Amino acid sequence: MRTIKNIFLLLFIALAFSACMDEYTEEFTANSPVYLSYEDLRAAVKSVDSRELVNPGKIYFKDGYLFIVEEFEGVHIIDNQNPADPQNVGFIEIPGNVDIAIKEDILYADSYIDLVAIDISDINNPAEVDRVEDVLPYTLPPANDEYRFAEVDEEKGVVTAWEIKKVRQEMEYHYYPIYRWGYAEDAMFNAAPKLSSAGGQSTFGVGGSMARFGLYDDYLYAVDEANLHVFDVKVPGSPSEIGQQNVGWNVETMFIYDNHMFLGTRSGMRIFNIEVPTYPVYVSDFWHVTSCDPVVIADGYAYVTLRGGTTCGSTVNRLDVLQLAYDYVDNDLIASYPLHGPYGLGIDGDVLFVCDGDAGLKVYDAEDKTAIDDHMISHFTNINTYDVIPLGGYLFMIGADGFYQYDYSDLQNITQVSHIPVYRED
Repeated sequence: MRTIKNIFLLLFIALAFSACMDEYTEEFTANSPVYLSYEDLRAAVKSVDSRELVNPGKIYFKDGYLFIVEEFEGVHIIDNQNPADPQNVGFIEIPGNVDIAIKEDILYADSYIDLVAIDISDINNPAEVDRVEDVLPYTLPPANDEYRFAEVDEEKGVVTAWEIKKVRQEMEYHYYPIYRWGYAEDAMFNAAPKLSSAGGQSTFGVGGSMARFGLYDDYLYAVDEANLHVFDVKVPGSPSEIGQQNVGWNVETMFIYDNHMFLGTRSGMRIFNIEVPTYPVYVSDFWHVTSCDPVVIADGYAYVTLRGGTTCGSTVNRLDVLQLAYDYVDNDLIASYPLHGPYGLGIDGDVLFVCDGDAGLKVYDAEDKTAIDDHMISHFTNINTYDVIPLGGYLFMIGADGFYQYDYSDLQNITQVSHIPVYRED
């Protein structure tokens, strides 16, 4: 009898020990989230005095004004009516902002999980006029990748920053802690909408190639890594969500051209027909090695930069040129050119501008698609470049050192006409 009791006792201890091992508490140094409540988030958009560029991201141009995103903080307003002397005239505080697009006098911006509509008709006094709540993915700001991540409680609000400190956290036995990663530099938003005009002013503005927002007719598109979010903006100041659609995986950029949407992904370019704007239809893919790759389109050709390293995978750094079929189905790669570490690019006619990272800005005559690297027009070194907008003989460029502006109306004498530097503490 004692033997049987001992057996039952051992079984009970074993079961109890096993149950206790399902979860355990660990103490470790971590990126611990700093929260902003949803209530405070939705009361935070406001116009303030101009401030220095510190961590600039996307650029956008409309009607003589440049809008430069200060990542996760808001938008700088630059009066560029005199390109030789741009004036930093104001700042719109928008927590969690990474991307913008503008239709008429309404600026659309992501603010963490919300889409915000801001009236900029009075450029000196922008004001929020509408907001679509809980429509964008819950995202995290950049963090110190030397440390693990503490648990994030989405009920507390959005994460605006991280503090490094020791935390005690309950873990599941036999499972590694779940790490939450924020946006990498290669996964940022922007747009490249088509242009139209009304009353002497453009209906839409123009963005760069590192694009995740786009405008087409009466619709605004925003793409995350896998889903396309569609908004009705027939009444610009009152956007409404139509829905979302899966468009693949690892999507990074968007370019809209000829009733089609071109999505740059880490494994290739995906094309969708948007003749019915509320229901994009898949057309074709062009696959390549894993890399980061914005795309621009002009005159039946696609120009794609591939960048390896960091989160992009592989070590390939190059420019691909594709000849597009009339129906965008059977598209042919006709040339590839090695580069150093490219980011964004822009095209104006046959003039191609490439941001080659810390190798600088490269300008090519791209008339002969099979010999582009033999026809470099200019190379601006000693700058770290990110994205460009070529427009009307002026090139707007953003990089690690700030905003640069070039006059390329004379291709034999491309000149820098202005520079707004990034502020750095001594």
